[in-house]
Amino acid sequence: MADLRHNRDTNARRTLGVAKVAAPVAVFATLASVGVGVLTTDLEDTAGLAAASRGSIADVTVERDRPQQVSRSAPRITDRVTPAERRAAARKQALAEEKAGAARAIRSADTHRWTTEELNLWDSSFDWAKLQGTVEAEEKVLVTGRKANGRAEIAVDGVSRWVTAEYLSDEKPEPEPTVEDASCTNGTSVASGVSPNIVKVHEAVCANFPEISTYGTFRSDGEHAQGRAVDMMTSGARGWEVAEFVRANAGALGVEYVMYSQKIWSVDRSGEGWRYVEDRGSATANHYDHVHVTTY
Repeated sequence: MADLRHNRDTNARRTLGVAKVAAPVAVFATLASVGVGVLTTDLEDTAGLAAASRGSIADVTVERDRPQQVSRSAPRITDRVTPAERRAAARKQALAEEKAGAARAIRSADTHRWTTEELNLWDSSFDWAKLQGTVEAEEKVLVTGRKANGRAEIAVDGVSRWVTAEYLSDEKPEPEPTVEDASCTNGTSVASGVSPNIVKVHEAVCANFPEISTYGTFRSDGEHAQGRAVDMMTSGARGWEVAEFVRANAGALGVEYVMYSQKIWSVDRSGEGWRYVEDRGSATANHYDHVHVTTY
């Protein structure tokens, strides 16, 4: 009888060999399948699988929604600088820079100029400067030579102040004659017996508006009859120039009120400016062709 052990051993070895080959193949197939799953899972599942390779899945702990750490150095919304704060800081810096050169400019200043008008004194050249008083007209002031924003720097008692540059002159301005000193040169006059204030009004208007040649004083009614009113025959824009001139010098000329172009201005209601009056029916009655002045 033939010995079949050799065949059984051979078959056994073959079976074992197939099993050894099949096991890795199965593992590979399993890992491949797991790998596909891993690619489709989120990060937490991946962490779970990694842990499962080391122990039981029940032992895996996954942290969820952990609060993110915030650096204390990160700027907060409440720390942001507002536009108003930036403007204030810029103004403060500009003012400091301007004042930094003031002392040096004043020390080296050696030029004087004359004020042609009463001028406001400002503490800087900027439009948001603070008013620090005034300087009289025809005053001699020391200028530093610094100019900015239409203003010029001058020294007042050793302190930097700024004034409007266009009202500084190299020469002392000639004083303008006062209305009391005005003299008529066109040959006109007013009737004798009128009030002294009417005489002053005539002289002042004649000196400044010599083209006016007709003045009406005495008449049979009202203030004209009293000798304290005068009509100056003029019209249009020139009439307004005369009316405004008399109004501006009302105190010096002893004026009580002025009427022109159906309007009136009076000393006792000066704060109201020019006021309309009722229609009196004609150009002359409404004072369109002359300026009427009544004095005290």
